[in-house]
Amino acid sequence: MELSKKIGLILGPIAFFILTNLPFELVSAKGDPVIAVATWMLIWWITEAVSISVTALLPLLLLPILKILPIAEVGANYGSPIVFLFFGGFVMALALEKVNLHRRIALNIIRLTGTTPNKVVLGFMIATGSLSMWISNTASTVVMLPIALSVINLLVDDADGFTKNDQNFALSVMLGIAFSANSGGIATVIGTPPNSVLIGLLENEYNTEISFLKWMTIGFPFAVIMIGICYLVLVKWMFPNRDLKFNASKDVIHAELEKLGPTSGKEKMVLVIFGITVFLWIFRTLINTIFPKLGLTDTMISIFAAIALFGIPYNIKKGDFIIEWKDTSRLAWGILILFGGGLALAEGMSSSGIVDMVANAIAESQISVLLTAGLLIFLMLFMTELMSNVALVAVLAPVVAGIAIGLDIPILYLLIPVTIASSCAFMLPMATPPNAIVFASGYVKIPQMARVGFILNLIAVVLLILVFKFVIPLLF
Repeated sequence: MELSKKIGLILGPIAFFILTNLPFELVSAKGDPVIAVATWMLIWWITEAVSISVTALLPLLLLPILKILPIAEVGANYGSPIVFLFFGGFVMALALEKVNLHRRIALNIIRLTGTTPNKVVLGFMIATGSLSMWISNTASTVVMLPIALSVINLLVDDADGFTKNDQNFALSVMLGIAFSANSGGIATVIGTPPNSVLIGLLENEYNTEISFLKWMTIGFPFAVIMIGICYLVLVKWMFPNRDLKFNASKDVIHAELEKLGPTSGKEKMVLVIFGITVFLWIFRTLINTIFPKLGLTDTMISIFAAIALFGIPYNIKKGDFIIEWKDTSRLAWGILILFGGGLALAEGMSSSGIVDMVANAIAESQISVLLTAGLLIFLMLFMTELMSNVALVAVLAPVVAGIAIGLDIPILYLLIPVTIASSCAFMLPMATPPNAIVFASGYVKIPQMARVGFILNLIAVVLLILVFKFVIPLLF
């Protein structure tokens, strides 16, 4: 066990004990215990002393013991509708992966974009970003990596060896996959966990709903622009591959598609269910207007998709279904618990008056709204390089909501760009699983990732400040 983990394991409960037994009040009699719980969770999350999902169970034990909330209220957060929205999304992703449909979609996107070096990079980035909207950024990276390595190996084995241009191409492909996996998830509610943590917080604490389509009106354009900027920075500025020519990449893509064979019946079935689900998510508001008694929610649609994939037989005689319950052994159950822990902590902060205290403190100060927004976006984005973005949003989102209230602006104005910032970690391998996966390929060194990542981080901060200032006020 690493030293940092050992220290964190002991430091978490010690900090909790000290903060719950201070001879004076930090905030209030009810607020101090919640700060103690949050501190324990934060220490364990940062050091990863235990699984971040295990840490998320602490509110279920500590908030009732400290008489902050009864266990029934705390437990309700772990069964929040947003948890089941993401569960349905996970099941859908599981089906896409099981029938290899995600791989077929990715390969066809790369085939369509072209086979010149820069177009190959663009193809990999568009394919990865598109997958990351619907399946985890880790899975989308894992799918793309072996295909990318096959293309890069063509350059390693060619007549002139692995030249500087070849190295730049390899860097562009690898970093492009990681960065577009991170950015693509921003596009949809189910694309990346921080989005769902925010949606859950808004519904649980502020009775505010952001529909699947409404999120996409912000998330999708931002993801497209960010992926486009990543592409330009990589191939035109940081790692240009001038005069690089190779045509064999077309053969690699064709060979990979040949391995998949013709589209199977199961793939077509998953594609139909996937298409219906996305259609319902996008047109839910219109459907509810036409059929008001239906009362469709994004969570209900997500569960419909899960039940359809489990319950509609592909071959009724053989009892063959698309997915079976045993397939869920690969489902990210820990993330669902993490959502619950984040929502429970947020409710504890709200009920103990911490959020109100933050709001009042900000209201009494004369802080510039734009400066505050920029600082929060900057802090969130660079902090997420060092710790889990889901954990970070779970801890900071209620505080950011309090700051927005104190500044007398709608909470969405601050919460949306700050949450999006948590998915824009481009600098370090440990920041996100996609960064770590491409780093492990051996084609990327930490200084190379850090250099280009720092530039992209700063660009993302500027973009998000523009979103805060000009885009969100138009939409909300």
